[in-house]
Amino acid sequence: EDSAVKFTSEETISAFVKSGKSSEDAFYASSENAAAIVPTFRPTILRNMHKVFALDSLAPVTSVLVGELAGNEVSPQFYTLCGRGPRSSLRILRHGLSVTELAVSELPGTPGGVFNVRDDRATKNGKFHDRYIVVSFADATLVLSVGETVEEMGKESGFLTSDPTLACSALGNGDKDGGIVQVCPGGVRHIRRVNNQVNVSQWSVPGIKKIERASANEFQILIALAGGELIYFELDPMSGNLTEACTRDVGTDVCCLDVGPVPQGKSRSLFAVVGSRDSNVRLLSLDPGSLLVQKSSTTLGTTKPHSAALSIVSDDDGASELTMTVGLEDGSALRANVDPITGAISTSPSRRFLGARPVAVSRVTLDGSPSTLLLSSRPWIGRNGKGRHAMAPMSYAPLDYGCSFSNEAVREGIVATSGSTLRILSVGENGGNNALLGNDDDETFNATNVSLRYTPRQMCLLSAKVGETNKKIVLALVESDYNDYGAEDKRSMGFDGTGRLKTTSKKIESKSNDDAMDMDEDSDDDANNEEKKEDADDEDEDDINSRLTPIRGPVPSGKGCWGSCVRLVDPQNACNTLDCVELNRNEAALCCASVRFHSRGGESLLAVGTVTSMTMHPLCHKESHVVLYRVVNGDRLQFLHRTKVDDGPVLSLVHFQGRLLVGIGRTLRLYEMGKRQLLKKCELRGLPTMVKTLHAAGDRAYVGDMMQSLHFIRYDSTANRLVLVARDRSSRPITCQELLDMNTVAVGDKFGNVSILRLPGGADVGAIDVTGTRALWDSSREDATPKLETLCTYHVGEVVTSMTRASLVAGGAESLVYVTVTGRVGAFVPFTSREDVEFYTSLEGYLRVEAPRPTGRDPQAYRSYYAPTKHIVDGDLCDAYS
Repeated sequence: EDSAVKFTSEETISAFVKSGKSSEDAFYASSENAAAIVPTFRPTILRNMHKVFALDSLAPVTSVLVGELAGNEVSPQFYTLCGRGPRSSLRILRHGLSVTELAVSELPGTPGGVFNVRDDRATKNGKFHDRYIVVSFADATLVLSVGETVEEMGKESGFLTSDPTLACSALGNGDKDGGIVQVCPGGVRHIRRVNNQVNVSQWSVPGIKKIERASANEFQILIALAGGELIYFELDPMSGNLTEACTRDVGTDVCCLDVGPVPQGKSRSLFAVVGSRDSNVRLLSLDPGSLLVQKSSTTLGTTKPHSAALSIVSDDDGASELTMTVGLEDGSALRANVDPITGAISTSPSRRFLGARPVAVSRVTLDGSPSTLLLSSRPWIGRNGKGRHAMAPMSYAPLDYGCSFSNEAVREGIVATSGSTLRILSVGENGGNNALLGNDDDETFNATNVSLRYTPRQMCLLSAKVGETNKKIVLALVESDYNDYGAEDKRSMGFDGTGRLKTTSKKIESKSNDDAMDMDEDSDDDANNEEKKEDADDEDEDDINSRLTPIRGPVPSGKGCWGSCVRLVDPQNACNTLDCVELNRNEAALCCASVRFHSRGGESLLAVGTVTSMTMHPLCHKESHVVLYRVVNGDRLQFLHRTKVDDGPVLSLVHFQGRLLVGIGRTLRLYEMGKRQLLKKCELRGLPTMVKTLHAAGDRAYVGDMMQSLHFIRYDSTANRLVLVARDRSSRPITCQELLDMNTVAVGDKFGNVSILRLPGGADVGAIDVTGTRALWDSSREDATPKLETLCTYHVGEVVTSMTRASLVAGGAESLVYVTVTGRVGAFVPFTSREDVEFYTSLEGYLRVEAPRPTGRDPQAYRSYYAPTKHIVDGDLCDAYS
């Protein structure tokens, strides 16, 4: 099945800020000599326009790599090489909402819960801020005061710090301070401040029993003792004291409970949810006339509940509904609607697997609307949007416990614990809450951009040695631009692509003018000049950055000019650049690969294929090289040697059995490591046009030709030669390929088709003549070469520039991920059962007839644009069913 995410072309909306009538930098030429004069200018920041909105785009994407390289996340990241020229970038795409880490603090131990306590006295514009952050440990409680700084509180807070805290909340509705309730295993403590003195009243547990679970809101407290006894407390609005209202025994130990939020304008929550060890979830009434009476229940089967939460959500029409979310022990979450009158649980609850750990559920607020925080092996956010419930992961490390957080600096945040650390987070881009959640949770991605110098061509992973025993993974990129100068040449010309040099020079010039002798001028002019200087000084760095526009460098006058570099980045440190090596003048790096020569003890080296003074029309070049680098201490590239090659440009490299296999024009050549250069071992000449892509596995090499599709090559170690095993019978202009198994390869061509090719069984048996009796002319016949079988064909509609095989979910099955020249990221997901194949094939056939066609084009005809579609279900068409 094919599924894709489309990133549209970049669009920028700018606003005019002034007319731009300044005659500064004006250039005039008469009609007689205008044609002979070449005007020059120095780029500056945007002066007359201000960018107000930009829609990011990945186009064009030249390469993709998928993997969990950050080191502290569960799901893999998408590393894509995007853009061209000065707008090039390395984009790290993460499936989930972006998270801004505002603060991280070490804790004295591993906590067992975290709570927030609202400050009724700090209301501002009807909003409540938090007064305390309460962190519970196994045998203690840590209370942190929230203000301009977060400070640890002692006994002056009134909290019992020698016992763990099971629940706590501020009491009252804000009009009157009702104090704070703290539930500990030994009892319920009501903390009130009277005449600036802390007054504590405590209800202790009778006998030797202990409180195991508790939940509280502004007016209600519900606790569960060992054995399943429930005790319910309410806040008396007249006296401000807590009173025991009702008790009930559910007959089994309670796993979780929640009293739910208090509706706006009300004084109580009408329901409480209780999950027990008998795998039942009960909804109990908190109405004064029927306290703790069971209204409904649902059975979870073999799993047990781990946490529960009731939420009041509003749809787009403003209508409110009550929902129940239950986190289960098996790592899934159950969500069901609750009738706000009768308390009946819907008969068709939705269930979703979130991770390998039990799910902890809590209520948070995003964009002013109630949301749900679900914590498993990955944190998730659930909320209502556009008439449906959406759920998306957070791009962050696993969290253990969490709750909402709000103060003057962080309007809507999350305070959570991870291991022995306390973290304050904000969900959304740049610390805001403008996340994509609710638009389409299946397409919720956030991107991190790393600016590059030239157009990126290819990337590869390297294993670098740090110290004596440690190793780290680094990412190597090759960049090159045609018809462009190198960085050194641009600097010698005084070129600055950001426009900062001119802005800085103007500031220096203005300062020098200020130091000059004062002249008699009108006082009004002096006042105007002072105002202008103040306005110029008020322009902060953020405003300058918003006006910067990447500008292409000077255009060389001659042909064959290139600018190129080799970059080393650290994926574990936000892909910061570790080293950047600028290549020689007019030398362009086109491909790279990680190679481990046996003669070097398996050390991972970087091989880079370069060409010098190459022109496109006609395609020619002066010389080609294979350059070797080693990574020193995990952060620096060291040049080893350069090997000159002939027969064409180097467009592909791959590690092959402890050696380096290089595609040079129409020749495939195998090299061994030497002291001063690479040593040629064997080669295969006479390939159709030019070697574009290379893969290797075992003793086979998979060669993608630029015009004549795929070739299977086998290395005969006894005769030290490369032998053609099979080729494709169709002429496909290959742009990328990915090895699926020893006999199967996926290829993409420049017409937008993706095909799966397989070697027929037994085709490679006769490729190598072990007897030596085969005639030489018989082995070179075209009809004697076995042909590859075409298993699948699908027309994507855009040029596929790169593809890779990766698992999109931790522990899940692998998918074939591809990217296109227009910035599209898609995936081919394999079916694992015949039932799925039959269902989606039937659905596709139905939608081909019934689905609306905005363009009037037949879906099957479009997917069969160049060849009939085969064995691939149109995922985009099936998505129209929802």
